[in-house]
Amino acid sequence: MNNILITLDYELFFGSKVGTIENCILTPTAKLLKVLNRYKIKATFFVDSGYLVKLEELKEQFPILEKEYKAIYSQIKTLDRDGHSIQLHIHPHWEDSTFDGKRWNMNTKRFRLHQFSETEIDNIVYRYKKVLTNIVGDKVFAYRAGGWSIQPFPKIKNALKKHNIYLDSTLFKNGKNDSHTHYFNFENMPNKTEWRFEDDPLEEKKDGFFKEIPISDYRLSPLFFWKLVYFKKFGGEEHKSFGDGSAAGGSKLDKLRMLTRYTHSVVSIDSYKSSFLKNAYQSFLKRKDNKNFVIIGHPKSMSEYSLKKLEEFILSNKKRNYITIRSFKNES
Repeated sequence: MNNILITLDYELFFGSKVGTIENCILTPTAKLLKVLNRYKIKATFFVDSGYLVKLEELKEQFPILEKEYKAIYSQIKTLDRDGHSIQLHIHPHWEDSTFDGKRWNMNTKRFRLHQFSETEIDNIVYRYKKVLTNIVGDKVFAYRAGGWSIQPFPKIKNALKKHNIYLDSTLFKNGKNDSHTHYFNFENMPNKTEWRFEDDPLEEKKDGFFKEIPISDYRLSPLFFWKLVYFKKFGGEEHKSFGDGSAAGGSKLDKLRMLTRYTHSVVSIDSYKSSFLKNAYQSFLKRKDNKNFVIIGHPKSMSEYSLKKLEEFILSNKKRNYITIRSFKNES
């Protein structure tokens, strides 16, 4: 049976302008739910827990953050109550970021979890998981690395294992980046839709503690990215992302590579990338291992166009098996 998983990274932006929670998180998530609810589909939300930790720390000092905390807490609580899966997404730069009373000042010098000591990593995983379990209970067991930066895995392995985080959904085939914020190279990952591993998510180990459920990928030509740039600038309101912030980092070399040669992308419902959702699924079905089709999205980066494309996809695949990460809980 083919499974379809719709997964969302639930977060603000991390550039010079983080955006508002209304436009980056609350409103686009509500718009997405209207589509999903029509077809009784549940999604998985990888929640940027560092943001919640920071809100908890500062909400008594800043009334505006107390308001944000209550709003985010309420939406996550509702998502969990309605059957969506809430899981762990770690952007550890929140440890170094500050709030001046009016705005967040993002410090992305330590954007990757690996830029902290192993003791600090253990503490971050503990606190970031705890802030979620305080809301949804003992349901948090899966992880998605911020910026896809899960390597080198041995440095974060012990902390994840200690706090019973045993499923990962970070990798995507041929994914690669090397910038001041992002580092990952998934060129040699198994050509599968799930496997177990121990010390390296790119190396299958049948009795490994961890399970990988990779994000699905699709090969794109440079023309696609030229179209993406065009629609972003001239596509009008339909193609305008809901979020009102700016992204952090990004390699100029990586952007040049996308505009000049074939590259692999995650299968996404973000903005114009949703245009290849149907074709990506058809390509996926032709694979030998076509068990789990994992879609990624970010509420902040979605648009009316992407919601329309998602609904078209669902209508074409209404009889498929839509599941959440929760289906893999306690699987040995």
